[in-house]
Amino acid sequence: MTFTLAIIGRPNVGKSTLFNRLVGKRLALVDDTPGVTRDLREGAARLGDLRFRVIDTAGLELVTDDSLQGRMRRLTERAIGMADACLFMIDARAGVTPSDEILADLLRRRDVPVILAANKAEGRAGEAGAVEAWALGLGEPLPLSAEHGEGMAELHARLAPLVDEYALPLADPDESEEPETDVDLDDDEFDEEDGNDGEIRGGKTRAGAIDPSRPLQVAVIGRPNAGKSTLINRIIGDERLLTGPEAGITRDSIALDIDWGGTRMRIFDTAGMRRKARVQEKLEKLSVGDALRAVKFAEVVVVLLDAAIPFESQDLRIADLAEREGRAVVVAVNKWDLEPAPNQKLRDLREAFERLLPQLRGAPLVTVSAQTGQGIEQLRAAILRAYDVWNRRVPTARLNRWLAEMLAQHPPPAPQGRRIRLRYITQAKTRPPGFVVMCNQSDKIPESYTRYLINGLRDDFDMPGTPIRLHLREQGGQNPYRSRRKPGPSRLRKHLEGRRPVDRRPKR
Repeated sequence: MTFTLAIIGRPNVGKSTLFNRLVGKRLALVDDTPGVTRDLREGAARLGDLRFRVIDTAGLELVTDDSLQGRMRRLTERAIGMADACLFMIDARAGVTPSDEILADLLRRRDVPVILAANKAEGRAGEAGAVEAWALGLGEPLPLSAEHGEGMAELHARLAPLVDEYALPLADPDESEEPETDVDLDDDEFDEEDGNDGEIRGGKTRAGAIDPSRPLQVAVIGRPNAGKSTLINRIIGDERLLTGPEAGITRDSIALDIDWGGTRMRIFDTAGMRRKARVQEKLEKLSVGDALRAVKFAEVVVVLLDAAIPFESQDLRIADLAEREGRAVVVAVNKWDLEPAPNQKLRDLREAFERLLPQLRGAPLVTVSAQTGQGIEQLRAAILRAYDVWNRRVPTARLNRWLAEMLAQHPPPAPQGRRIRLRYITQAKTRPPGFVVMCNQSDKIPESYTRYLINGLRDDFDMPGTPIRLHLREQGGQNPYRSRRKPGPSRLRKHLEGRRPVDRRPKR
């Protein structure tokens, strides 16, 4: 059992700044604009020798309706119920406001320990507000500065007795099973090992097996209001993420650890990405940057489309982004339950997919409904299949037999009458599959012939949809041992050395 601390307070008091300091990373978006945080973000915190789980919450506002602020308030109240203790933060420079008094009364009614913290208390400007916080009736206020790290020792002293009640012995802090909001992938993307561990047998490969020691990283990306948060809520079976009819609700990239059908996964909910020309505000730029960062951490990227307006220019850019990052791609079409003619629409979608995204030819295309749960199991199967292909390794001998057949069917061009020779091919890495072809005149091989080889690899070795990297490496046609061979002695030198007589007679 892990101790959980929820950071509570009204908007713009510094909750996300303190969250970032406790987890040791800049995970939560921080800006001077009130109400930046909307979803619950969890992370593994470390404060001295203390290890616990911390929850960053949205600012509590005095609303009870079904508006966006009301839904944010219900999520924050849910975090209070999940926590073992609450850290109630006020702005020491602004002093105690009527909203702080109402929120303090709400916390007093809950059966949960509360630590009162007066943030922004550095210097003399916050002294009066820290003293004024005594009137809230939550005990002695703790002056601190989340921005500058002041008061962390005092916070450690307040938390230590509470954490000790829930502490469990850990063999290694790095092996704890606390959910992370960020991922540091293992440095195994460039697997240079060449063996038969990934040999394809019956369409499957052992190299694509999911490592049970760590979850599969999956990012859900798309345009605003495509239904990403609603889809993830349906997958986990809980209203964990903030949803609604408004576009652009999600700002932070939230990671959730789940067990989906017996497979450990970490799913990233990301902010909707609009065209770059429309992104003007600083906060939206931060949100899009956080979404791009989630794509880099992911192993499989689910590109979510709206069935009413699929394959718009922005959808194509987002899918191309995932391909350029080298991630396994699954295309999911949401709101399929609202489609009046699904069969004809599906045929049109497949035709448009092959035509508009040739670089992802053969990638899984799944129709889902986040509202009803239609197609969720098919989406899970497509994610696992894409991950398997992304990890596929082909033996070198089989690759070279394939290269000989490809050259026989369609030999490379001969610029200026000089023949291009493709000598051999090998797979240098997986995740995504990367191949190296040794050849001469690599700079004169046209891009069309490279695409011919890539499409052949994709079709003949059953690697549909996954990004394939093909590198042409220059290798000269001369014998590499020619310079090491000693030149033979001349006939005159042999004669002088007495090894061979010289015949001076003219030839007839």
